[in-house]
Amino acid sequence: MMRGNDLSRGRLILIALILVLGAFWVGARYGPRQTPDDVEARRVGENSKASPLPVSSPQHNEHLTEDESINVRIYRQASPAVANILTKATEYDFFMDPVPVEGAGSGFVIDPRGYILTNYHVVAGAQSIEVILGDKTRFPAKFIGADQRNDVALVKIDPKGKQLTALTLGDSSTLQVGQKVLAIGDPFGFQSTLTTGVVSALGRTVQTSDTTFIDEAIQTDASINRGNSGGPLIDTHGEVIGINSAIYTPSGTTAGIGFAIPINTAKLIANDLMTEGKVRRAYLGVQTIPVAGWLAEALDLPVQEGLLVEQTTKGSPAAAAGIHGGDKVASAGMRRIMIGGDVIVGMDGQKVSNQFDINVILNRKRPGDTVTITLYRGAKKLDIPVKLGERDGN
Repeated sequence: MMRGNDLSRGRLILIALILVLGAFWVGARYGPRQTPDDVEARRVGENSKASPLPVSSPQHNEHLTEDESINVRIYRQASPAVANILTKATEYDFFMDPVPVEGAGSGFVIDPRGYILTNYHVVAGAQSIEVILGDKTRFPAKFIGADQRNDVALVKIDPKGKQLTALTLGDSSTLQVGQKVLAIGDPFGFQSTLTTGVVSALGRTVQTSDTTFIDEAIQTDASINRGNSGGPLIDTHGEVIGINSAIYTPSGTTAGIGFAIPINTAKLIANDLMTEGKVRRAYLGVQTIPVAGWLAEALDLPVQEGLLVEQTTKGSPAAAAGIHGGDKVASAGMRRIMIGGDVIVGMDGQKVSNQFDINVILNRKRPGDTVTITLYRGAKKLDIPVKLGERDGN
């Protein structure tokens, strides 16, 4: 049996415990909450005020391996120029009620005047764009233009006297498989995150939608996740060699296979947008259908693969070069097609069997370039030079 003094002492201990637990619950329920950005900021030692990045002392550097020193150096040089890009737009639900939609991605400063490269899909359809730089300073941004086919966009901020750090753009044509690369971006909202890897493969053409693709893509195993899109892929000299754009993933997160747009492609697009306000794209001017399989047999064509020219656009380079469209109407399944035209089988020595093949080749050309179209006119094989024109729009 418990005595009176022991019972009183027990009650006091119980009351004290209840008060402690109550204070903890109140703090957890109503106290300040940490967002992912708060946690990340504390991890990397940033604060909300704009300030120069700290420089490691020699004592700290001497404990780093050579590889670690490269990582630290590149990160300190590049992270101030890497931007978190936030977008807002309005969509409409089934009942046509407006629904606000927010998006996020990455980008990087390429010019001290405030020009920032990113992916087109990061800013597509945005009604407002906000940029947060590596030092947490915020700026409204203006959409300058984009090349939708290559998934590259350019936005601009007004630095208002702030000295911006701009990244140096390298030469992606000199890359080799096995080179070390570093990716900086804002995956899942964690700003200024660094991942490292190597160039895993080069020269791949990765189709990202029905109308978009990454030509001569840089494949890397540097971790790229949602939010990394538009951020820079950097070599060990601190130069940007690609724009992180897509991942191959069966699960929705990184699987060690990421793809970047070569910076040489992005440089041409950025230069066009900054100097002319539009992207200059090569134009051929043909409407075609693929003839592989039963259609080639039904039309008694001399080849089993290629593109049947249904029509050439009036005044187009193809029409000027004498490429023939169809002159008779036929039914193919549920659609009517024009037959009797030329069958294109190659361009500049490269085999073409669908419109995507032509788009990839034209993507590497500029208006005014001359290409050689290989085609069949009946049973006769011809090589026809065509001076490419300029296409309006994307």
